[in-house]
Formats: sequence, C-alpha cells, structure tokens
Amino acid sequence: MAIGWLAVLQMVPWSDVIKNAPKVADGAKKLWNAVGKKPPQADPLMDAGNAVPLSPEDQAAAAMQARVLALESAVQDLHEQMLASSELIKDLAEQNTQLIRRAETHRVRLLALAGVTALVAVVAVIGLTLALAR
Repeated sequence: MAIGWLAVLQMVPWSDVIKNAPKVADGAKKLWNAVGKKPPQADPLMDAGNAVPLSPEDQAAAAMQARVLALESAVQDLHEQMLASSELIKDLAEQNTQLIRRAETHRVRLLALAGVTALVAVVAVIGLTLALAR
C-alpha cells in the first residue's frame, strides 16, 4: 500500500505545486475578503395587516410579498452558507500552503541526507580499499 502512495507522490509535479501555492492562498484570501465584506440582506418591515377582508388584488399583492420575503430569507441563508464555504476554502488554502512548505523542507532534508549517505559510502569504499590493499 505504501508503494502505491509513493508512486502517486512521485507523479505529483511538486515544483508546480510549490510555485502555485501562494497564488492559491492569495485567491482564497481575495474570495474571503470579497464575500466577507458583503453585508447580509436586511428583512424589509412587514406591514401589519388589517382585519378588513382583502380584495383579490390585495390578496395577490400579499401573496407576492410573502413570496418575496421567503426568497429573501432563502438568499440570506445562501449568503451565510457562502460565507462559511469561503472561510473553509481560505482555511484549506492556508493548510495547503503549510503542507507544501513542510513537503519542500522534507525534500531538501532528504536530498541532504542522500548527499551525506553518498559521502559516507565513498569514504567506506575508500577505507575498505585501503584496508584490503595493506
């Protein structure tokens, strides 16, 4: 199972991911700032109805007003969901940036470790050659 993950990780173009991570984070921040600045829709004041029977036109207007209020409520709910979603996207972009930084740090450390290992191997071969030559 680990070999499958290793193959997948080797296929990722890490240089492109690292290069684009700041752009992703900036895009998420711009989205958050754009959505976060929009004020929520205010509910219009409802007219206190009269106890007088309404004409068909007034009934149609009242039904239309009720639909408008329901739609405004739905828009408010969608706006709140959009705020929550954009905050999540912003957080995920920040986590992605941190993950990329850590992956790059580990890659550099791995290269340094490989260099040290190669150097130790060369010294061991030289030492073994000198020991056998005596």
